[in-house]
Amino acid sequence: MAKSAPKSGRATAKPRASKPSQTDAEDAVRTLIRWAGDDPTREGLLDTPRRVAKAYREFFSGYDVDPSLVLKRTFEETDGYDEMIVLKDIRFESHCEHHMAPIIGRAHIAYLPRKRVVGISKLARLLECYAKRLQIQEKMTAQIANTLNDELQPRGVAVVIDASHHCMTTRGIHKPGTSMITSRMLGAFRSDPSTRREFLAFIGLPPSSMGSGS
Repeated sequence: MAKSAPKSGRATAKPRASKPSQTDAEDAVRTLIRWAGDDPTREGLLDTPRRVAKAYREFFSGYDVDPSLVLKRTFEETDGYDEMIVLKDIRFESHCEHHMAPIIGRAHIAYLPRKRVVGISKLARLLECYAKRLQIQEKMTAQIANTLNDELQPRGVAVVIDASHHCMTTRGIHKPGTSMITSRMLGAFRSDPSTRREFLAFIGLPPSSMGSGS
């Protein structure tokens, strides 16, 4: 007799695979060293697997942080301040999810508060939460803007990221000196050209450098 389908109609979620151990990670590095053509048992490489695993723990520490929790503590005693808040030139380091090569750049984050504001360090922490993951720049730009918009519910949010991708500067097409700019404009930054122009002026970009935002 055939089993009936679940009443909810939802597919059964796959169990989450257990996280590999430190030993698993170090063994993987030794495999890559051998694959590259070297000997992981020679003196100069003996401690490399441990160092690489430690570095990766730092590179990808964003997976251990809930970005929404970063913005939970807010302040309402602002004496009615409702003008633009901009944190610009925030340096970050990330890694592309296609080649695991570095993405290094600067982010500019702005919002128009409705009633609540957050400490400025929280904007930088929000960036770090997403940068310290395997990323593509377009997705990271949207994630930062969307999280800020969802948690603070401001009148508008703007995020611009300008970054160099080592997957195209040190390999592949080999074009050093290039960078990519992405933007995400929400609320007033998207609908009001004067607000958008003011933000772009703050971060030193001409209004013609991007249209109505995305």
